[in-house]
Amino acid sequence: RQNHEQISQGDSRVTAPLPSATLSPKDSGKPIILVSYPKIVLLYPTYIAAFIAGILSLFLTIDSPHSRVIGMVFLVILGVNMVVLSFDFPRTTSLNLFFVFLVIIMGTVLTSIYVPSLIPALTSILDRVDPKANATFYFGFVTMLSLLYIAMMVNIRFDYWEVRPNELLHHHGVLSNLERYSAPNLRISKEIDDVFEYMLLRSGRLIIHPSNEPRAFVLENVLGIDKKEVAITKMLGALQVQVRDDKAE
Repeated sequence: RQNHEQISQGDSRVTAPLPSATLSPKDSGKPIILVSYPKIVLLYPTYIAAFIAGILSLFLTIDSPHSRVIGMVFLVILGVNMVVLSFDFPRTTSLNLFFVFLVIIMGTVLTSIYVPSLIPALTSILDRVDPKANATFYFGFVTMLSLLYIAMMVNIRFDYWEVRPNELLHHHGVLSNLERYSAPNLRISKEIDDVFEYMLLRSGRLIIHPSNEPRAFVLENVLGIDKKEVAITKMLGALQVQVRDDKAE
């Protein structure tokens, strides 16, 4: 209060300090990196499943009945992962319906396996399903995804956004092209369009709209979007206080 009274009296040497709720001086200058990841990053459950299946298959023969179980579990995980990539589940209701549908299917399949006389027609069909694979197949799948992930990590090094206290930077291109936008009055909004994606990687859509730009920039699949939003909000809040003080001076 005393500082504000001095400012109103025209003392140009006094500025109001930043509120304690905003970023500290050490954190206020630290840039916030924003990366838009491709949807292939959501395949990590299948990646882990293939790695585990490959290790287990090292100790089994291809004719082992356990190989069939491993193959079926891998296909189920892969199928669910493909559904996540193909469709959006914007509400928890749709997510619950999907899980109920999945449980019904898996329950019916397991019932046909362990009680073959209950649903003989389905049991006859499942007897023909024999998804067996050796360790080479699973490790080959892991190698393929590993190469794609490495290529993805290299690619995002040439396309990312950087939020600083006074400007927004867009780094893109092999030659490190740089676009600068003014950070004051920067508007951001967060959208969670897919509950599945949010559950897997806490990812979502971040929309950035600089005040001096007619268009908004949409970043898909921003990982840890909640923490990013909080950090940007704190940085912009600190910046707004500094701008107001400069005008008061």
